[in-house]
Amino acid sequence: MAIFRAQEVRQLSDVELQEQTEKLRIELIQHYGKVSAGGSTENPGRIRELRRTIARMKTEASSRRRS
Repeated sequence: MAIFRAQEVRQLSDVELQEQTEKLRIELIQHYGKVSAGGSTENPGRIRELRRTIARMKTEASSRRRS
């Protein structure tokens, strides 16, 4: 799954934004599952990037609802 920057997030439609957010949340949960099981992920920085991308998407969705 790709990491989206703010400009890319703004270009997504409402449906795409929701779908991508769900996909990223699932990926984040999988990473957390690996870590909690005592393992490690291939790329530990990926968790941080996923969290930030999800935050970007939630911020954009919130701003669209206010407008």
